[in-house]
Amino acid sequence: MSNTPFFADRTHAGEELARVIHDVLTQQAIDSGVKPMPIIYALPRGGVPIAAPIASLLNCPLTIVVAKKISHPDNPELAIGAVTTSEHILWTQQKLLHPKDNSRWRQLALNEAINQAKFLEAQLSPACPQVNTEGATLILVDDGIATGMTIAVAATAIKALSPAAVWLCTPVAPQNLLPWLSQWGDRVIVLETPEPFMSVSNFYTEFPQVDTLEVLMYLQQQKRVGEM
Repeated sequence: MSNTPFFADRTHAGEELARVIHDVLTQQAIDSGVKPMPIIYALPRGGVPIAAPIASLLNCPLTIVVAKKISHPDNPELAIGAVTTSEHILWTQQKLLHPKDNSRWRQLALNEAINQAKFLEAQLSPACPQVNTEGATLILVDDGIATGMTIAVAATAIKALSPAAVWLCTPVAPQNLLPWLSQWGDRVIVLETPEPFMSVSNFYTEFPQVDTLEVLMYLQQQKRVGEM
């Protein structure tokens, strides 16, 4: 059944995803004769507890890329797009309301999302390591994908960092979204693709809100490991 949880919590999902990513990287190294240099990019906040076990197993850096949905001014739950702190923007293709007033309120909604993203990045970036992305395999991680807007715009942002490849990795996403996701990354890894797909939280037994202090703890812990 589609509402049966696949994962106990984000840590459990991250551990499962870590093993699959490790196996794919290992096989890639065998096939190509070149060992990939992975860097884990988490979408905060919820993606960080997923990403931490992956960075731990791969013994590689853990950092963040912040993307926020752009909310419709009349309905905060309705995403009309997504934006990163580097101001990469992706708008939904759906018809928007109030076409007469389109440009003005879209700009207001965009500015609000950028401000939220930059505020969160300012809180978290001191705990992130310095990374050299050139030629690296950037593994972009979230706790689940519903519409794909935020992970797609985040992928666009990190593609600008001259990596060898960008992977999109998550425990759960809708099956019918996979072809669309594949255009944003060089590889897409999804553990479970249930249909029908309700909300991401349905597929976890425990899915609490992740606060900023918890994210900082994960980032600082992995940063210390990398400095040892």
